[in-house]
Amino acid sequence: MERTTAPAARRGSLVSTSSQQTHALGREVGRAAVPGTLLALRGPLGAGKTQLAKGVAEGLGVSTVVNSPTFVLMNEHVGRLRLYHVDAYRLADSEEAVAAGLLDERELDGVTVIEWADRLDGWLPLDRLEIELMPGTGPSERLVRWEAYGPIHARLAEALDSP
Repeated sequence: MERTTAPAARRGSLVSTSSQQTHALGREVGRAAVPGTLLALRGPLGAGKTQLAKGVAEGLGVSTVVNSPTFVLMNEHVGRLRLYHVDAYRLADSEEAVAAGLLDERELDGVTVIEWADRLDGWLPLDRLEIELMPGTGPSERLVRWEAYGPIHARLAEALDSP
């Protein structure tokens, strides 16, 4: 993971052995999320970013269907906190995201989950939780690594430390 900010306040990793476990990790993060939470998800196609986002939604008490917003770029869901689910896959760069109004001040009262966050490098807020999902050795195994920046997200990372 490339860094252009201060050192991470908290780091960790684990191996998820199933999509259900990845979903459960997201659920724990959603339960622990506070207003202003920003999750920057990284990893290749099929690594489990959307599965993690669905878990976050469940942890927030979102009752609507959560799918990757690849073609609409962002979906908004109502739960304990409002969930802003962004998919930056089709964006050329961070300027395009800003021009599209994908990331703005209204998200400070909710939780923002950004899939393909690497496309927004250099623009993401300093205070965030970056989660990288990479294929493991087995067909459903994933290596999940995280780096938390700022005190709010360092506390949030504790949900990943002890799922």
